[in-house]
Amino acid sequence: MKIYFIGQKGIPAKSGGVEKHVEALAVNLVEKGHEVFVYTRPNYTDCKLTNYRGVKLISRISFPTKHLDAFSHTLICSLDVLFRQADVIHFQAIGPASLLWLVKLFKPRTKVVFTFHCQDYYHQKWGGFAQKFLRFGETVGCKLADEVIAVSRSLADYVARKYNREAKYIPNGVQIIDEVKDNKVLEELNLKSGQYILAVSRLVRHKGLHYLIEAYNNLEIDQKLVIVGSGAHTDDYVEQVQQLATKNGKIVLAGERTGDDLVTLFKNAKLFVQPSESEGLSIALLEAMAYGIPVLVSDIPENLEAIGGYGRTFQSRNVDDLACKLQEALNAEDSQEIAAQALVRVKQEYDWQNITESTIAVYKPSQA
Repeated sequence: MKIYFIGQKGIPAKSGGVEKHVEALAVNLVEKGHEVFVYTRPNYTDCKLTNYRGVKLISRISFPTKHLDAFSHTLICSLDVLFRQADVIHFQAIGPASLLWLVKLFKPRTKVVFTFHCQDYYHQKWGGFAQKFLRFGETVGCKLADEVIAVSRSLADYVARKYNREAKYIPNGVQIIDEVKDNKVLEELNLKSGQYILAVSRLVRHKGLHYLIEAYNNLEIDQKLVIVGSGAHTDDYVEQVQQLATKNGKIVLAGERTGDDLVTLFKNAKLFVQPSESEGLSIALLEAMAYGIPVLVSDIPENLEAIGGYGRTFQSRNVDDLACKLQEALNAEDSQEIAAQALVRVKQEYDWQNITESTIAVYKPSQA
């Protein structure tokens, strides 16, 4: 099959759950013999890069502003794909899905798939108009796509309730890297193995990093707090995080990290914390579980679904409860035992080979 992906910023993934999802899925589809094309944005992927691990990359311009980047790129890609031979056109996320109708109108015989990653309109970085537009995109994707994929069971249930149609539950996955090259990231950041708490996230408000920093600042503990990630048109929030972090010399803002640096930071952490107010299905959380790290997460449905009981939780947005549970998690004697069970869960439930096969089944023409 010839499969086109629209909506992601690009690959290889630097940050962002959608980009990591598309990269892993696209590469696995190529390995299974399919011809895969991924549209990329020049402000994310080098426009000179035309092939990544067998995946063909198509660079198209966008207007790289907070409100126009995704929309303009999706519009240009949706027009471009009309002139290409495709068996499947796969839209990612509710914003890009707003233009799915265009492809349906002019390529009615091509299968159009929509993956519902997250209810982005709950994210505080979006104003009223943007939130309404994202809801519109959700409606278009859920009503007009030939097939809808939901990355969490809670999203699949939501689609069934609101749109009275089935969304295929196919979760995000995680690839476990057993070996990494010798690198100096711990030395660079002045960290010691097993002596720091890790959070990996974009610096956006709904990820709840300000709650984590405030809770950490309320404790007297030896472990450092390391926050990995960068902003996403959220300069005001990045500034807030930086100001909060400067109050404590043991907080390390490590910036955006990928590849061996990120794997090393995961593998050597004592505890992973996910304080988010909303999620789709967090790949960073799955990665932490895959590396055998004890996890502490906010008690939102998507996080609870991911850990399946094999991790500790705190009341979302409650700084005092987070501080209390953070202290408990660092002192708990059964943390590694629970983390080992979480690793087994990841291997069973979030394996990319199984996820790819399930996605191929969605791509196949419906039987008459």
